[in-house]
Parts: sequence; structure tokens; C-alpha cells
Amino acid sequence: MRALRFTSEGVAAVEDVAVPEIAADEVLVAARRVGVCHSDIELLEGRYIIPFSYPIIPGHEWAGEVAAVGSDVTEVAVGDRVVGECVIGDDHFGFSISGAAADYFVAKPSWLHKLPDELDWSVGALVEPFSVAYYALLRVGNVDASDVLTVLGAGPIGLAVTAAAVALGATVVVVEPSEARRSVALQLGAAAAVAPEEAESTLARLSGGRGSDVVIECSGRPEVMATAFELAAFRGRIGFIGIDVGRSAPAQLGLIQSKELTISGSIGSPGVWPQTLRFLAKSGIDLSPLITHVFGSAEATDAVETASTPSGVIKAQITFDAPVPAAV
Repeated sequence: MRALRFTSEGVAAVEDVAVPEIAADEVLVAARRVGVCHSDIELLEGRYIIPFSYPIIPGHEWAGEVAAVGSDVTEVAVGDRVVGECVIGDDHFGFSISGAAADYFVAKPSWLHKLPDELDWSVGALVEPFSVAYYALLRVGNVDASDVLTVLGAGPIGLAVTAAAVALGATVVVVEPSEARRSVALQLGAAAAVAPEEAESTLARLSGGRGSDVVIECSGRPEVMATAFELAAFRGRIGFIGIDVGRSAPAQLGLIQSKELTISGSIGSPGVWPQTLRFLAKSGIDLSPLITHVFGSAEATDAVETASTPSGVIKAQITFDAPVPAAV
């Protein structure tokens, strides 16, 4: 079978490898769409946040089709369309253990969720990043049409927050330096998408001067994170998704008290995948503007290279088309 492998630091290759065997309690999945995430680039560059070793098959944003099941598996059947979670106990699928960027890969039924009929393969491969955005909105709580909500940073997660918040009824303002990404935010239904220097005046206009009821920080840049306190309204809620470890920036922390702010942090999307899938299926959100580049499996290294130079790229995906049922 064909697989994308990171063979050593900075080296990615499409290689022919053996189809993996499954145990009685395992599932063989045929990949259909696999997204390339910034975390995959960090893995390739040798700086992922948990221990790992090469060679490794990446791929934690995926949708696939069940190709074979072990004798003890009853939760899914051959032909089922599935997606899967990527944090499994102490393991990170696609990082500490090999992931989905291959014709076939092994999963446990407990990781898997059936993909609703309303969602195609490309959206299925966006469920993982969308679930991160959706979880952050659940953490800040009660987002609805009464809220002006600001998204700081319009990468894939920030744009997913935008789409979800619009579906929940909020008036969404996206703050992002890139004009191209601001354009995508408007496609997703943002009321405004502005450069950072326009944020305060835009919020004043749209909120009647009170500021942002909810701020979701998605950039992970300390200097941007600090602005969340300034943009928030009195008794506003702030959610931090963007990750930064080790850097710092001055922030007006006194605003936490003087504005009576509620602050939450979130990482990943624990426990919310079934709800996320229902939300995506029933809300009618169109996430296709996030997918800017699609590559065949033979061009998987091109997908990685493209994703590593983010100018003009939001989400690159790789298609796979191995047959089902598999010959194992």
C-alpha cells in the first residue's frame, strides 16, 4: 500500500509498505481524505510537544471507510464511513503512533465515530479541527444571537470558530492581518473581518460601544493574546485556544477584575465528538472555503510542502482511494 512517512527530521516520502494486520479488537480503515495540520509540520521538523520517533506516518485529521474488522468488533462494519479522535490515552494518533496518511491504517472501535450522511469526505477530514473550535465555544458558554463575538486569528481553527459561532447566531468579528483569510471569514458569514488596527472601532460600531461579549483567541501569539482583555466587554467571556509555550507579552491583567471577565482555556476536544458531528450535520455549515488545496496520495509530499508555507494556504488535504474490502 501507499503511505506518507516522515522517515527522519525534515524528510518526508511516499513509500510502498505492507498493509497492516489487525487484531481481534481492531479495525482496518481505508483512508479517503486526510488533512495536513501545522502540528504535522512540527512533527516533521522534530519539535512536536510530546515524545515520538521516526519513521512515523502522520495524519490525525481524517475521514475513511471501514475495510475490515476483527472478530470481536461489533461497533462498526465493513463499508461504514468513519472519523476518529486523535488523543487516545497516552498516545497521540498520527504523532506517537502512526496515523491515517496511508491507503490503510489500524484503529480501535472506541476511537471511531460514524460520519453522518450529510457530511462528505472532505468535511469529515475537518471534523477534528472543527471539534477543537466547537469545544472552545462550549467552554465559554451560551453563545447566541445576543453576542458580539470576536475571533483573533483566522487560521483553520479561527475560521472554524467563525463558522460555528455564526451558526449559533452570534455577530462575528474576525481580526486577522491576512486579507485573503479575512475574505474567507466573510464567506463563512462573519459580520466583519478586519485588520488588527481596525478592531476596536469595528467592535464599537457593532456592539453599540460595549465591546466584545465573547473573545476567542486562536492565534497563539502572546501579543495578540494580550489584546483579548482590552477588546472584551464588561462581564465578557474570553476563550484561549491558540497555544504558546514559553513566550510572553505585557498584558493589562487588571482588566480581568475591573471588567469582571470570565476566562477559559481549552485544548483539543475531549468528549464532544458526537455532539460536534450532530452540530455539523444539522446546522448546514459549509466548510468548503477552508479547503484551499487538494492532492492525490502520490503527491502527499507536495501537500506537506504546501502546508509548510502557509501564505495562501488554509487547509491542504490528501485524497486516498484504496479499495474496500481490503485484501489482508
